[in-house]
Amino acid sequence: MMRERYINAALLGGLLLVVFWAYTGDEPFTITLATRVAILALAGVGLNIALGQGGLVSLGHAVFFGIGGYAMGILASHAQSYQPLTLGPLVIEGTKSMPLIWLTAMVASGIAALLIGLVSLRTGGVYFIMITLAFGQMFYYFAISWPAYGGEDGLSIYVRNGFPGLNTLDPIQFFGLCFALLLAALAFHAAFKHAPFGLALNAARQSPDRAQAVGLDPTRLRLIAFVISGVITGLAGALFADLNRFVSPTMFSWQLSGELLIFIILGGTGRLCGPVAGAAMFIALEHWLGGLSEYWHIYLGALLLGVVLFAPGGLIGIATRREAAHD
Repeated sequence: MMRERYINAALLGGLLLVVFWAYTGDEPFTITLATRVAILALAGVGLNIALGQGGLVSLGHAVFFGIGGYAMGILASHAQSYQPLTLGPLVIEGTKSMPLIWLTAMVASGIAALLIGLVSLRTGGVYFIMITLAFGQMFYYFAISWPAYGGEDGLSIYVRNGFPGLNTLDPIQFFGLCFALLLAALAFHAAFKHAPFGLALNAARQSPDRAQAVGLDPTRLRLIAFVISGVITGLAGALFADLNRFVSPTMFSWQLSGELLIFIILGGTGRLCGPVAGAAMFIALEHWLGGLSEYWHIYLGALLLGVVLFAPGGLIGIATRREAAHD
């Protein structure tokens, strides 16, 4: 039986082969599409920790994605204008350094996830979904009404931020950077799943009462997972903003939160590389079918319906089931 890790390796290797083909064929647009897959898959990995491991169906994860994007946009815009950011008595210099921007995005997203989680995790089920959606809409409309950073029109960054030793304007080098971060997040998730905390979180997801009976605190476990999830998604948001050199309130939209859920459902909820498979399928459909019709989401909806009804394990689940059947 071909194990799931070989399928995961094939997925990641396939993405690299596509980029290699595009690089040798001088197709920078294809490299940019692959970079988008890597970044959105990274955001999906973040949500997969909360959803796949913790059972938390969040319809507001775009909050952390948008916070990461705006952290990049605000810091880079102040570096661009040579004007420091003043927050009361605190004066912060702008920066074009990716590592500093990533750190800021991750810390800001983590703090937001902690505060949102403290409120949202007091509920469960559909109420949790609606509260996370409400937070997403609050941030969305706040960004629209924030004229200092573009308001509804968004904020443009004219030059991509820098990383030591790399030319980030080169599509292949920027892809390599995003792909390396995706691999790091996947490695973290793999270790997280089998660590004592991950096993305790999984137990709390399956049976909160039993977990509590043996001394575990399900709410605390879910809150920590929610914060970790927000941190990873915030990093993806900063990368996405750097890819486009643009941030806008749409990064907070509930549609984006829904897309992240779609990535995981298509690839396989709880599967390590489920977000990679789902993001690749989504971007491929958007690219190929989007050129044929502006209503390409109809076909996506049909595919999603088929996966939910006939393949609840997602695309990776289909592959592993076929291998099991052959054995």
